[in-house]
Amino acid sequence: MTNGFLPASRKEMLERGWDRPDFVYVSGDAYVDHPSFGPAVIMRTLEAHGYRVGILAQPDWKDDRSITEFGEPRLGFLVSSGNMDSMVNHYTVSKKRRSTDAYTPGGLTGKRPDYAVTVYGNLIRRTYKKIPVVLGGIEASLRRMAHYDYWSGKVKRSVLLDSGADLISYGMGERSIVEIAEALDAGIDVKDITFIAGTVYRTKELDEGYETALLPDFETVRTDKKSYASSFYTQYCNTDPFSGKRLAEPYGGHLFVVQNPPAKPLGEREMDEVYGYPYMRECHPSYKKSGGVPALSEVKFSLTSNRGCFGGCSFCALTFHQGRIVQTRSHESLVKEARALTEDKDFKGYIHDVGGPTANFRHPSCKKQLEKGVCSNRQCLFPKPCRNLTVDHADYVRLLRKLRELPGVRKVFIRSGIRFDYLMADPDGTFFEELCMYHVSGQLKVAPEHISDRVLRRMGKPDNSVYQAFVKKYGQTNKKLKKDQYLVPYLMSSHPGSRLEDAVALAEYLRDTGHMPEQVQDFYPTPSTLSTCMYYTGIDPRDSSSVYVPADPREKAMQRALIQYRDPKNYGLVLEALKKAGRMDLVGYGKHCLIRPRGKETDVREKKKGKPKKTIRNIHRKK
Repeated sequence: MTNGFLPASRKEMLERGWDRPDFVYVSGDAYVDHPSFGPAVIMRTLEAHGYRVGILAQPDWKDDRSITEFGEPRLGFLVSSGNMDSMVNHYTVSKKRRSTDAYTPGGLTGKRPDYAVTVYGNLIRRTYKKIPVVLGGIEASLRRMAHYDYWSGKVKRSVLLDSGADLISYGMGERSIVEIAEALDAGIDVKDITFIAGTVYRTKELDEGYETALLPDFETVRTDKKSYASSFYTQYCNTDPFSGKRLAEPYGGHLFVVQNPPAKPLGEREMDEVYGYPYMRECHPSYKKSGGVPALSEVKFSLTSNRGCFGGCSFCALTFHQGRIVQTRSHESLVKEARALTEDKDFKGYIHDVGGPTANFRHPSCKKQLEKGVCSNRQCLFPKPCRNLTVDHADYVRLLRKLRELPGVRKVFIRSGIRFDYLMADPDGTFFEELCMYHVSGQLKVAPEHISDRVLRRMGKPDNSVYQAFVKKYGQTNKKLKKDQYLVPYLMSSHPGSRLEDAVALAEYLRDTGHMPEQVQDFYPTPSTLSTCMYYTGIDPRDSSSVYVPADPREKAMQRALIQYRDPKNYGLVLEALKKAGRMDLVGYGKHCLIRPRGKETDVREKKKGKPKKTIRNIHRKK
């Protein structure tokens, strides 16, 4: 028996003395038993509640027999694409196939299908006609209702319908998956499991006993962009477990996809339990000969301290998936895990990260959230910090101090992202100073994303003035501490709302600050974000205003090139962009110019550069 791991084959199942599992978990990722991997968390949760779970990792979807490895499970199949949407995993924003897959042994590609949960669901259904099939994970969560699909360029139906599955467990699924398991174990038909928070189901008739908000029907949102924007925003405003309504999306007048309100967030004790399960914290031994699973190296020596985010960035799917209520683990739980890290033979003394979606969020944004939920019509930090916002880093400071003091720990880094506007709103400078003193390794990565306020408003980010104040304070703090440390800003090109003149303004900012970004992230229209809705519809669903969308590949290339204008290979695109923007004043030899002109004048200057200067010695040589 493979000690400690859940069975990943029939052989391993039989070694445990099982005749069959209660659930078979089908995953698009390789099997990594680590709490940073969603499938591992769900499987260990079910195990802790007494259920037998086998994992079928990356089955061959071209062979129907691959799904029969464990035979028919007692209660059902659970299906996930893995830690990423399979299309994002497979394709760049330019829709080019990626050459590696970090969630596959050896980083190889081609081990999972496109639209993985749909393909896996149909694979199961062809063999097992009546077995319950439950979808989960990020791909199913973000495609749970009608959604714009960037790769096909159209609005697609709920993944529940296209996959042939019975239920979706969306969001962070520890609560809902246990309730689903208990219902199935009690003999309730899967078609009658319509009452569990955090699930999506299909039905031919709406239950009149529940108050349900009716969304536009699928044909309407498929063909009318205004209706799509309105429908999406209704869903966006109902992602809170306390105030969220039950939503129903009609299909042809005879079928409804119904989304129950989200599951309640986990309390601290529950979070501790989830992260305290007996994870092996390794990939399955069968992958060792292939070099292991690359994604594990990024998180192996990191600590997840929280979930959820009240930051509200438009291009992020966290609101739709994890929600806005921050959930945290106790100091005791995190210190215990850190001690375990120090005992690992590969640990070098460095904890790479202590955080979550946003590292410096350690509590809900205000006290009312755990009773009444988050506000449906306003954000906590955007456009300005809410007057009810609780800004306090004291708990995070105490946690980091405890971790730094552990024997065997040399350095504790923070890599998962500091929300700089939240940091700037804190009148107590303790965390800012200790961040610079102890938790930065020469460079601190932050995400201003852009410098144009017009673009930042579409992004749900603070005005540029906030970032500039942060830059100034960061410089002053490091100078005070006699630290030589820098900021590395994450920037995004071609976000909805970004015109060519905004991209030029960003290039001028980079000129003035001396930054030369090695990497630039083009806006990627992933499923179920506000920004993706803007990209598809040209409408900001928050206020129904029109949004300029740089969708033309040539313009997108120009916006990207402007951010890296110093790169010689971008010269042609930068020149084209400056001409189109009416900014030829930035082509020349002055300090304010981005590029120099090319042509006869440049050729003459270059030739002159190559000639020796007229000195007495050179003149004499000519003679």
